Amino acid sequence: MVTLAWPVILAEIGWISMGLVDVLAVGPLGPAAIAAVGIGSNVFMALMVFGMGILFALDTFVSQAWGGGRLDDCRAWLVSGVWTALGLAVVLTGVGAAALVTVPAWGMDPDVVVRLRPYFGLLLLSVAPLLLYTVFRRYLQALTLVRPVMFAIVAANVVNALANWMLIYGHGGAPALGVAGAAWATFLSRAVLAVSLLLVIVLVGRRDTVSPGDTPWRPERWRIVRIVTYGVPAALQIVLEVGAFALAAVLTARISAAAAGAHQIVMQIAGFFFMVPLGIGSAAAVRVGHAVGRGDAPAARRSGWTALVLTAGIALVVSLLLAGLPNLLLSFFTSDAGVLAVGTTVLMLWATFQPFDALQVVGIGALRGIGDTKTPMLLHLGAHYVIGLPLGWYLAFAGGWGIVGLWLGLAAGLVAAGVSVLATWHWRSRHLAVAAPEAA
Repeated sequence: MVTLAWPVILAEIGWISMGLVDVLAVGPLGPAAIAAVGIGSNVFMALMVFGMGILFALDTFVSQAWGGGRLDDCRAWLVSGVWTALGLAVVLTGVGAAALVTVPAWGMDPDVVVRLRPYFGLLLLSVAPLLLYTVFRRYLQALTLVRPVMFAIVAANVVNALANWMLIYGHGGAPALGVAGAAWATFLSRAVLAVSLLLVIVLVGRRDTVSPGDTPWRPERWRIVRIVTYGVPAALQIVLEVGAFALAAVLTARISAAAAGAHQIVMQIAGFFFMVPLGIGSAAAVRVGHAVGRGDAPAARRSGWTALVLTAGIALVVSLLLAGLPNLLLSFFTSDAGVLAVGTTVLMLWATFQPFDALQVVGIGALRGIGDTKTPMLLHLGAHYVIGLPLGWYLAFAGGWGIVGLWLGLAAGLVAAGVSVLATWHWRSRHLAVAAPEAA
């Protein structure tokens, strides 16, 4: 599990580093440029989370086919994933273009708008490469070829940093494009991700008995329907979780500027550490899927619990780190005394319930390995929107507890999600019928 998970964890950390580099790169251009890049990136990723989440269904299909020794079936799922990604690219690019038209009506500062529109418009060029990268990555992970993914992320980070330096400020003979240069750098780095993983797939195929060239590239409607059917609930689960914390961010702005700033900083810290269980969850999906594919239900159960026990140990260490060094972690982001005071309290709350968040994302990965994507979606709907957000709103505003009350509500939602996902995995793994999803 560790061998499979650690390159994925590093790839996830490299992924969020790209966004941080973009914001830092435009910093000298002023606050309007920082705001344009930050808002544009967030809106773009909110759009992409749904499309990428649908493609997570490949974890189920490819890993189970690989576990059953059906390499030709793995290739067929890869092809169907590519067709699905291209279709999603058309739809999501259209939605993004429609959103671009409405930017002037968002009520933002004119200096931000004039920079946001070209930046976001150019970002839409990277929709297709990013979705194709997602397909290639899920495919390679299911075949346990995870180190190429890590190396591709490293290469893309280098390209992104170099292209930012050249295209934003005109270094090395390149034109100085400002924030538009940052968007071009992002496109180039995501193209590197997609092309590099495609090359790995082609090279790996040359040593296999079934190469990509031997696989029919015509779309198979039933496979695409399966990907969408299994993927939409997975995508909605992600959207529900991300949306809950986005709504919480809006609510913090109603409390105070210090509360809003502290919330954003804690979310940055939480997002960094969240990459560890997220990587383990991907490994769990693959290992469980392999066991299901070869018809070994006990091994599937062992793989899921191995990932969960490993995550519990790591999560406890992370909680001790967060609780022991709150001021040090917060000081990387701000020196404001008010934000530091509020942030310390919020970070201590996060340290308390962070293990539940870690366990739920790994449990979701294990459930995805057996083909269950609907249950986590429903559990997150109840945990965040029936328990977490309503309770947080009540404690924060009606109860007068401010941001502490809001985060206690969020904590209750994550505890509910963690416990319910673990209970679901326990029950499903004990009553597992080892049949490939397409035969179910």
